[in-house]
Amino acid sequence: MRNWPRINPLAGAGMVVLLTIALVAIFSPLVAPYDPGMPDLRARLSPPAWTAEGSWAHILGTDHLGRDILSRLIFGSRIALTVGFGGVCIAGTIGVFVGLVSGYFGGKTDAFLMAVVNTLLAIPNILLYLTVLAVFSQSIILLIVVIGCINWTAFARVVRSEVMSLRSRAFIENSTIIGQRVPVMLFRHMLPNVFGSVIVIATLNVATIIILEAALSFLGFGVQAPTVTWGGMLADGRDYVATAWWLACFPGVTITLLTLSLIFIGDWLRDVLDPRSNG
Repeated sequence: MRNWPRINPLAGAGMVVLLTIALVAIFSPLVAPYDPGMPDLRARLSPPAWTAEGSWAHILGTDHLGRDILSRLIFGSRIALTVGFGGVCIAGTIGVFVGLVSGYFGGKTDAFLMAVVNTLLAIPNILLYLTVLAVFSQSIILLIVVIGCINWTAFARVVRSEVMSLRSRAFIENSTIIGQRVPVMLFRHMLPNVFGSVIVIATLNVATIIILEAALSFLGFGVQAPTVTWGGMLADGRDYVATAWWLACFPGVTITLLTLSLIFIGDWLRDVLDPRSNG
């Protein structure tokens, strides 16, 4: 019987952070103390509550329009998680399918699909994102679809390499001999054997996409106002770094905590699902 690694402290802390942010995102209308888009110029640029001039009415302070930072962080978590997990679902679906087909059939099919992958890898992804988002009207749905349709190459390469090694296994050869259909071979025999690697890549890719969404929103190509995003909050705070540090600090810390939690969980899952683990 396999001895699965225990949850290490970093992965445990990551799970706590991820679960907390997910619950906050789900129940944001109930948790947020204020409307995130409601300005209050009388409370403009109020510092955090624990500072000398701060007020406990706004625990993390307010921005240049008097909007509550904590409420905006809470609502911004919805966009970060939605784009992160939505983009990974699309990217994983495309990448896993391409990897399965490429690795199983080989030959010209493999050469063509890997040429597509290498072409995408040769072009800086940020250029593709900016080009597409600049041409079309920007929305959260478009952002998720664009990220998913460009970010699938990592899934394809890993799945392809594992499928190519699986083709020589006895159970695959036996299934071929008895005339199993290709869809059955791919999705019943191949996919379960690569699913562990897919889960690990997906976990790490969520962190990558969250950072990407924040970067695009910071540059003005992501989800547009009045929708609250952490990248948009960073953009709002860049002109006030010297006088109101909390505008950019708290969104940056939140992005860092969430991405680190996903990386720690992904590293732990890699140890758990690694077929070469002892046990």
